[in-house]
Amino acid sequence: MTKIVISGACGKMGRVIADIISNRDDCKTVAGIDINPVKYSDFTVYTSPADLPEVPDVIVDFTHPSALDGLLSYALTNGVSLVLATTGYTPEQTEKIRSAAEKIPIFFTANMSIGINLLRELAKKAASVLGDQFDVEIVERHHNRKLDAPSGTALMLADSINEARAGKYNYIYDRHSVRRKRDPSEIGIHSVRGGTIVGEHEIIFAGRDEVITLSHSAASKEVFAVGAVNAAIFVSNRPAGLYGMADMI
Repeated sequence: MTKIVISGACGKMGRVIADIISNRDDCKTVAGIDINPVKYSDFTVYTSPADLPEVPDVIVDFTHPSALDGLLSYALTNGVSLVLATTGYTPEQTEKIRSAAEKIPIFFTANMSIGINLLRELAKKAASVLGDQFDVEIVERHHNRKLDAPSGTALMLADSINEARAGKYNYIYDRHSVRRKRDPSEIGIHSVRGGTIVGEHEIIFAGRDEVITLSHSAASKEVFAVGAVNAAIFVSNRPAGLYGMADMI
């Protein structure tokens, strides 16, 4: 039985994760962490990792980059595994995560959906096959409450395509002030925010007289929550290291 603490337990994702865990018999939520604690289930929610009454096997985090230092400190001190599903980390924070993974197991990905990670592999394959003959544009759409733009997933997809093409691309985030024709070494990344869109990502490969589009649409937050719980169980008994969806799949 994997003992899980949910960081961001009182948020929308935290509540979905708690519900999914409650319907499984291979894991259990032993506590939650939230800056605005509310009792809504059979576990207690605390304001800080330092207040946890028992050490869990793994902490699943869907909060904000500002929570990273506290989580890393607690996990390193207590030898706890982490699942980091928050987006918007700075390069410095990402380096902290990589450094901590030398001592504890950390599952770190911009998107917990299996479908998105399949899209990532398809995009890499398309980029390697299509080469310089196709321009690449990425469009991501999310709800109007999402704070970061572009999404971590859009950047993950761009990085995968760039990796497949030996790092030849530069990222262009806004074209309204770019008064020149499109450079073949660009990946355009565009953000849409509106309504209750859970998450949509579209990769456009535009060539001469033909366009290839790869896309993924999430109908609910549950697809990410299921992936996060599976990741928690996967990483809870692993040696120190940095893990992602490719490792679990």
